Amino acid sequence: MKLTAINVYNVDLPVAGGYKMASATVTFLQSTVVELVTDEGITGYGETCPVGPVYQPHHMLGARAALEEIGPGLIGLDPRNIGHLNRAMDAALNGSRYAKAAVDIAAWDIAGKSYGRRVCDLLGGATGDTIPTYYSITTASPDEMAREARERQLEGYARIQLKIGGRDVEEDIETLHKVKEAIKPGIRIAADANRSLTSRDAMFLSQRCRDISMVMEQPCNTMEEIAAVRHQLCHPVYMDELAEDVNSVMRAVSGGLVDGFGLKLTRLGGISALRTVRDICDARGLPHTCDDAWGGDIIAAACVHVGATVAPSRFEGSWIAAPYIEGHYDQENPVRIEGGRIKVPTGPGLGVNPDRSKLGSPVLSFG
Repeated sequence: MKLTAINVYNVDLPVAGGYKMASATVTFLQSTVVELVTDEGITGYGETCPVGPVYQPHHMLGARAALEEIGPGLIGLDPRNIGHLNRAMDAALNGSRYAKAAVDIAAWDIAGKSYGRRVCDLLGGATGDTIPTYYSITTASPDEMAREARERQLEGYARIQLKIGGRDVEEDIETLHKVKEAIKPGIRIAADANRSLTSRDAMFLSQRCRDISMVMEQPCNTMEEIAAVRHQLCHPVYMDELAEDVNSVMRAVSGGLVDGFGLKLTRLGGISALRTVRDICDARGLPHTCDDAWGGDIIAAACVHVGATVAPSRFEGSWIAAPYIEGHYDQENPVRIEGGRIKVPTGPGLGVNPDRSKLGSPVLSFG
């Protein structure tokens, strides 16, 4: 099997209701979908969708520029040889893992279709037919966030992430206490600052909320800041934005800086890299999520397939953007949330076959 063509598509993803976090508010995003075409008639799809240009050093135009750089050199390779494909991308361009991730995801899709198996089967096997997800409540007034937390638990969500930061820390402290009062015992809380808290405010918040069972997700901007306050906090610390690649994950684990991770599929470099980090976390007993920053059904399916293979005792769920997006790429096999859980796709590969009419004409083509 050989790659004969690579097509890159733009897909508009309006953000229903807007999505507000400490660093930015997004109302409209453009996703980049990659199609790998083979000489055996098997086609695979991947996707990458940065949340604007400031959340991370990733952005839509950068992804497409990177794909233009690496795409031509992949023609003629066997996409099922995923390790070689990733080495070829690294040889063509340094960095830009979030763009390479779309190719990696598409290659896993092809491998699954070629062997007649789901991606989760190739990764070791699913632990069940569904996986848990969690709901992310964006920054709002303390009363509004508490109201929404109360509603989401009634929908079946067992874990709720609260966006904090970017405002007076006293408002965040008030929010966390009101949410605690609003939800029943057993609902897990993650206070996600998206790197926005100073070391001082991280300590203030944790000490003032010591009676709340929660994790602090990415409270500060750097590993050095986290290291400085780590043992003065009253809560477990999860790393998210700083988990940029396998090496940064290993550095955090070996340094004892974290108690878990919020992992992003495309930030790490795709399914291949996320699989490696999954195994590192399993070896060290560290809980984690399998998410991405944004994206449609393709990214959602990839997150669900990897998440389905994580030991349930270490799995915090897969967040997907479906609640903020209208419609699906594949109306017959949508990736959606029901009762706080997501059904693992049943078709070969990713189990998602995008409606070509939703993709439009390619913005880039090679081969």
